[in-house]
Amino acid sequence: MALNKLFNNPFWIQTKNLLLKKNTVLFVWILIAFFTATKQYFIFSYNNYLIFKYTYVHAVEHVNLFLSYPQYTDNNHYGPFFSLLIAPFALLPDYWGMLLWQLANTLFLFWAITKLPIDEKKLVILLWISTHEMLTSVLSFQFNPSIAGIIILAFVFIDTKKDFWAAFFIVLGTFVKLYGIVGLAFFFFSKQKIKFIGSMAFWAIVFFVVPMIFFTPEYIVQSYVDWYHSLIEKNEINTNLMGSTDISVMGMARRLFQNPDIPNTPFALAGISIFGLIYIRVKQYVHIHFRLLFLCSVLLFTVLFSSGAESPTFIIAFAGVALWFVLQPKPYSKTVWFLLVFALIITSFSPSDLFPDYIRENYIKHYSLKALPCFVILLFIWNDLLRRDFSKYLQSDTINTNDTE
Repeated sequence: MALNKLFNNPFWIQTKNLLLKKNTVLFVWILIAFFTATKQYFIFSYNNYLIFKYTYVHAVEHVNLFLSYPQYTDNNHYGPFFSLLIAPFALLPDYWGMLLWQLANTLFLFWAITKLPIDEKKLVILLWISTHEMLTSVLSFQFNPSIAGIIILAFVFIDTKKDFWAAFFIVLGTFVKLYGIVGLAFFFFSKQKIKFIGSMAFWAIVFFVVPMIFFTPEYIVQSYVDWYHSLIEKNEINTNLMGSTDISVMGMARRLFQNPDIPNTPFALAGISIFGLIYIRVKQYVHIHFRLLFLCSVLLFTVLFSSGAESPTFIIAFAGVALWFVLQPKPYSKTVWFLLVFALIITSFSPSDLFPDYIRENYIKHYSLKALPCFVILLFIWNDLLRRDFSKYLQSDTINTNDTE
């Protein structure tokens, strides 16, 4: 009775209605962008932004983009095209460049998520579930929110027969951070495959040539060679059990057995083989639930099978977790609730001050356990994609589009 009175209270009803509006989440995400940029600027904690800024400065100077420099710690690992992408921010004073960078990444992901064919109430829940992970990512000034947005938009534009723009985002993500290439996973959903392939070729030429206009062809070609070598070196560093990267399925195995020599290849082949089996289910392609769950699996796979995955990278995976949750038929089962809470606590909250330091340092970080709940959810998703008949899937009010049955 007491709970009924609480939930029927006019104040609670108005609060709930306010929280279930997209503009409320948008306002909170903008506040996060503003707060993180301002806080990190005044405590001089924006090393990643300096790395990004100096990719443009070093490109102008025609020096190697991937060496160590005194202006920042660590090295740049983003592609030569990123030098051009960051230029509008790098040309501004640091605070304003940082603030606009945060806003651009935050708003881009928000926009991408709102393009998904999902009922608005579910969409808002998805955004709220992703909010803390968004905070974790932007505190490090990462590009990962935009990578998540790029993968989502690649799916959305293929699904709406706008393959030219799907190709644009896939190539953009690939030329900046390689992760974007996973958008090719949606190729078999395309109804305009020839146009899609042609668009990929067109945008690849554009993204390769345009930086040459600003930085000379010889310098850009050499920069791609340098980028390749930097990625090889970074992978070796990622798997040495010492750093904050390798929060992945392979990383959990390497850290559990304290063996940095456990290779990535068997894990990658196993994951790719499962995707191959999913592709065989051609008759399920027509069902939007199948395609959206497939998107969830791609978002999760991108992070969980990458030795370069670190805590701020998980905004990509957690967008997949949030989407998976809102796609579940109501009433949500106890298993679904448990997996969501498990992911929120271990994956999303574990890097924050909300989590006990001792457990975070000695268990979560030591064994890369931030990846564990996401991996369990990915296994559930794969099970559905391999076994479920999506023509019988309970749609209720989840999907806001016409499914072709």
